[in-house]
Amino acid sequence: MTKEKLIRITTVPISLKVLLKGQHRFMKSKGFDVLGVSSAGKELEEVHVEEGVPVEALQMTRTIAPLQDLKALWAFYRLCRREKPVIVHSHTPKAGIVGMLGARLAGVPIRLHTVAGMPLMEATGLKRKVLDWVEKLTYAAATGVYPNSKGLYDFIVQHHYTANEKLKVIGNGSSNGIDTSFFSREKLEEADLIQLRTFLNIKENDFVFVFVGRLVGDKGINELVSAFVQLNQANVKLLLVGPLESDLDPLAPEVQREIDTNPNIIAAGFQKDVRPYFAISNVLVFPSYREGFPNVVMQAGALELPSIVSNINGCNEIIIEGQNGTIIPVKDSEAIQIAMARFVGDVEFYNQLKVNARKMITERYEQKVVWDALLAEYKHVLKNV
Repeated sequence: MTKEKLIRITTVPISLKVLLKGQHRFMKSKGFDVLGVSSAGKELEEVHVEEGVPVEALQMTRTIAPLQDLKALWAFYRLCRREKPVIVHSHTPKAGIVGMLGARLAGVPIRLHTVAGMPLMEATGLKRKVLDWVEKLTYAAATGVYPNSKGLYDFIVQHHYTANEKLKVIGNGSSNGIDTSFFSREKLEEADLIQLRTFLNIKENDFVFVFVGRLVGDKGINELVSAFVQLNQANVKLLLVGPLESDLDPLAPEVQREIDTNPNIIAAGFQKDVRPYFAISNVLVFPSYREGFPNVVMQAGALELPSIVSNINGCNEIIIEGQNGTIIPVKDSEAIQIAMARFVGDVEFYNQLKVNARKMITERYEQKVVWDALLAEYKHVLKNV
């Protein structure tokens, strides 16, 4: 029996490796001939080794670059003509337009695009118009569009990017779910956590707020740091876990200075394994301006942390107000401060949300549930080919 060829394409290889971790191997085990496509990089080779599937490098940029984009489109069209996939499934905006348009030109019958966050939400003026047009073109070339949250689904409908019959949220949302057996305190050694706390100068009675992600403006870092400074409570620390990216969306200079000089703000940088950093913390603060379906919030919940999140797509679905966290307005430093103060001062409130945190993730977003839902969708669309 001939296996159905499935191409999964992302703009950068870290997305192919992390965003879709485990899916390539799973789909291969279910009878698909999987090919991973992304820009060149060590993570692309790691996908090949870790997932056991072939990969192909296709140079793409995350910025608007017409000449490079046309080259990528032509290269992907030729790749589809050579490989003859039945399904091309794209993730991330640039891979979406390259993958969907290239696949359509090559005559690929099933062209699926997952929407996981939309940079255009924060764009204005001419840039917004260009991004709107690209989004509509991507969806027009696709045969199916999968927003990975109900909020994104509603946003797409509201802005008339595509016909409603093309849209579907897979399962309860999320691009890949979460492996709750991996994101579990049972997998962590207490001695290692004590050592990490000592290294970061976090005392036993410190209350730790943690942020995990890129340290950029649209993740709400400016507002978060400002709120923390205003909170000004003893034995409270802010732990920032993630890379500083100063090229596209730098932090305000005064915020960067505060991070560099405030002894109660700990910048741990990028960490391959974020589990220990969640485990030594009390509450996740994730005041992002826009998301699709943030893995960080699910990971924190699986490790028994309640969350403070902004009222945006995905976040306001994972977190239910007063049950496993609290939801605050976007770009509101004062609201962040008030929420943080409540968690520090109201022990009963904190403990109640902490008890619910893991259960509310395992019941809705266990990875196998998400994978099975996507597999069922693949089988459904294949029936019509």
